[in-house]
Amino acid sequence: MITKERRVALAKEFGSNEKDTGSVEVQVALLTEEINNLTVHLKIHKKDHNSRRGLLRMVGKRNGLLKYLGNNDEQRYRDLIGKLGIRK
Repeated sequence: MITKERRVALAKEFGSNEKDTGSVEVQVALLTEEINNLTVHLKIHKKDHNSRRGLLRMVGKRNGLLKYLGNNDEQRYRDLIGKLGIRK
């Protein structure tokens, strides 16, 4: 679960302003934060299959958003994955 303050901070960092939560960059940053939190949870609770399913849905959604961004604006895509430290 991401706190409201953390959401605002991510929106400021990746969006055009703190209210910008709809841009692809902010959505990917929020999904990445949730994926990281859920990954830590699943390392502790190995048999929590419902959360694992949610994690896979989030990863799929993030991949779709990244694919969209890569197809439409290569530079924004490269900047985003560099900032978030995802992919190689």
